[in-house]
Amino acid sequence: MREYVFVLLVAMAATYLAVPAAYRLALRVNAFTEVRDRDVHTVPIPRLGGLAIFVGYAAATLVATRLPFLREVFVTPELWGVLVGGAVVCIVGAVDDVVELDPLTKLAGQIVAAGVMAFSGVQLFSVPFLGVTTVLPAPLLAVLTILTVVVSTNAVNFIDGLDGLASGVVAIAAATFLAYSYWISGQFDPPNVFSSSTFISAALLGCCLGFLPHNFYPARLFMGDSGALLLGLLLAAAMISTTGAISPAQVSSNPVAASLLPLLVPLAIILLPLVDVVLAVIRRTRQGRHPWTPDAQHLHHRMLRIGHGHRRAVLPLWLWAAAAAVGSISFVFFAADAAAAGLAAALLLAVVLTRFLPRLSVPGHRPAAIPERPDVSS
Repeated sequence: MREYVFVLLVAMAATYLAVPAAYRLALRVNAFTEVRDRDVHTVPIPRLGGLAIFVGYAAATLVATRLPFLREVFVTPELWGVLVGGAVVCIVGAVDDVVELDPLTKLAGQIVAAGVMAFSGVQLFSVPFLGVTTVLPAPLLAVLTILTVVVSTNAVNFIDGLDGLASGVVAIAAATFLAYSYWISGQFDPPNVFSSSTFISAALLGCCLGFLPHNFYPARLFMGDSGALLLGLLLAAAMISTTGAISPAQVSSNPVAASLLPLLVPLAIILLPLVDVVLAVIRRTRQGRHPWTPDAQHLHHRMLRIGHGHRRAVLPLWLWAAAAAVGSISFVFFAADAAAAGLAAALLLAVVLTRFLPRLSVPGHRPAAIPERPDVSS
């Protein structure tokens, strides 16, 4: 665990220190998030924060190759594929932050990045299902891998609407994956806690923690698509590496839990972004619009509309993400009744804060009004 802590600290420090350079570059190339009808910020904010996040992840990767035990994980090309795939999707996002690419071009970049990872070995080689490890045909597994990356990148991009929201939610997911993957790796025969998924989770958590001080309200720098797509790709890489490398028996000796948890845990860990993207696709499709057409009806917009201030809209959403993520892996670590009680308590707290926190708002500290009608501009 000491090497993972060191990797986390390196990623955090490198990301934090790289933010000023990313900020100056954003000013130089005029990469600003302009104020649109659906936005909650009132002045243009520089973006390209994803470049700092990539520097943090790359630094953690290079340092890990020199550590006594973690260097063993780099015997295979998987982590190099994740680094290259991250570079591809970060570059695509950075270009979009400057010149606004069309949705199909961004999608193509995500597919290329996912293909690079899959080619390097980051694939769902098997899927735990109904208590057994099911091996699917290689082409189908490759398609599932790419689909997982595309969904994850867009899910993180969709929730990136409030200062600190996306980086905080991904930090919670990465911390949960770190604990889950570390424990799962220890169940191998022979035990080996050094795995690709655990390394990615530790580095990703460090990157988020390093970026968050610059990004929490009031944000000095936005991560932009360069950051949101990169965080989504790294989160998908951690999930794929864990889900495709375990057998249900390693998760729980309970047959029911062994059948369900290997698939439910990864989904629960990224549940909040998934819910937001699914609701957006359904909402826009029913309105006869393209799924990628922006609007002002994401979860964070709804939190603001019911009376939460900017900071206090983020904190309950973090709590919802933590309740789903930590609550799901608690079934792996604790007895089912204790885990269920803890999950119920966390969800109840989230409901109470979501419902009643706006009543504590100080007059004059409410956010600017959010339009009731969706913004259909491109």
